[in-house]
Amino acid sequence: MELSRVVITEYGADQLIFLRETGGERSFPIVVGTHEALAIHRRLNGERTPRPMTHDLLANVIEALGGAVEQIVIEDLRMLNHQDVRQTFIATVHIRCGDRLVKVDSRPSDAIALGAAFGTPILVAQKVLDSVLNDSAKDRVGMLREHMAMLGEKIAELDQRLHDKEFVSETPGSILKKAQIQLEQMKAEYDAIDRILKMYG
Repeated sequence: MELSRVVITEYGADQLIFLRETGGERSFPIVVGTHEALAIHRRLNGERTPRPMTHDLLANVIEALGGAVEQIVIEDLRMLNHQDVRQTFIATVHIRCGDRLVKVDSRPSDAIALGAAFGTPILVAQKVLDSVLNDSAKDRVGMLREHMAMLGEKIAELDQRLHDKEFVSETPGSILKKAQIQLEQMKAEYDAIDRILKMYG
């Protein structure tokens, strides 16, 4: 699999990353936190910070110890809390240190953030693919539909404000420009989710 898209919005605590089959059409989303999504986006784009952030620090430690992140394996999907009906992806980071292979339990978001800057291969167990692309995919499709509906409301609200002559006349140009950029980003996100949902039928 490969990371195909990172969706970050300013108005939600949960963000989305999409994994797509390399050379194929199958794809599925994973819900991640805002900090992890920003870290993935930043490391993918090679954006540097004045001081190392958590995932940068971990990558530096692994490298300093002579290791390298060999691959990321998303190996299971479990319900960790019976009070929460959502299932959780279970991932393992494979770190190569000479002849030794170290496997470290991880959240997929942290593992992907760690490997994002290096193009680390992402492997997904067949049972996980079968689960997310078949019966249990219904829950994720429902989540995407809810997210899409929320986006639609936000798009309509912001679009209406940008067409309000009084609002436009009283708002500084710099803020209007940011609002227009945000509107275009939300529309792009909406279209991306719509394409994913069409793949599920």
